[in-house]
Amino acid sequence: MIRALWSAATGMQGQQLQLDVIANNLSNVNTPGFKKSRVDFEDLFYQNLKLPGALTAEGTLTPVGMQVGLGVRPVAVAKLFTQGEYQLTNQELDLAIEGRGFFKVTLGGEEYYTRAGNFKLDRDGYIVTPDGARLYPEFTVPIGTVKIEVTQDGIITALDPNGNVLAQSQILLYDFPNPAGLYAVGRNLFKASDAAGDEIEGVPGQNGFGTIAQGYLEMSNVDVVEEMVKMIITQRAYEANSKAVLTADNLLEMANNLKR
Repeated sequence: MIRALWSAATGMQGQQLQLDVIANNLSNVNTPGFKKSRVDFEDLFYQNLKLPGALTAEGTLTPVGMQVGLGVRPVAVAKLFTQGEYQLTNQELDLAIEGRGFFKVTLGGEEYYTRAGNFKLDRDGYIVTPDGARLYPEFTVPIGTVKIEVTQDGIITALDPNGNVLAQSQILLYDFPNPAGLYAVGRNLFKASDAAGDEIEGVPGQNGFGTIAQGYLEMSNVDVVEEMVKMIITQRAYEANSKAVLTADNLLEMANNLKR
């Protein structure tokens, strides 16, 4: 019964973390480029009361063993980089990646990666995120530009009122062997890590990289219905584990109150 108390307690702790992740997913349902998270669980140690294949008194082998688990623990909170839905904005600096890849941005001398393409212009004409991180490779929009065009393969062009080219550059995309290993730092940004692998640079539409859609934003990949169903399941699982704690406690109380 003591074992049941601790096992159920680990279940309650795991469901608390699950609810935290679900709440964060739901709170970012309208965040451009946001990628939902999922909690991965694994069972804990087992107490072996009888091993499978043990020799019986009759000289036979037991076909199954007797093992009692000691609960559960969360082992990872993984980002799921499935494609989010596209939202038409008709804003020339709103860029959506259709397929694999990340934009690279720089902020404070550090390199970051993002799927959020809601870019702006700063006072110096650089293309930046809402927090001021500059798109890399850097591109400066000249004075006198009235239109910015971005093709599917990442060619960005600044045009004057007569349609003449004032400046032109190539937007590059970046990818990793294991995007789930990227380190989320907030503000829709990720940092590279050893778990993600080495950075891969490429041109949009080539070598497996996605293309760029101008005037669109990739929205969050959070499915509200799915998260609400998970929340209900999490609530019921928490209730079941709490009842297991109460039941074990009641049984212990009954055992303590036994009289000869």
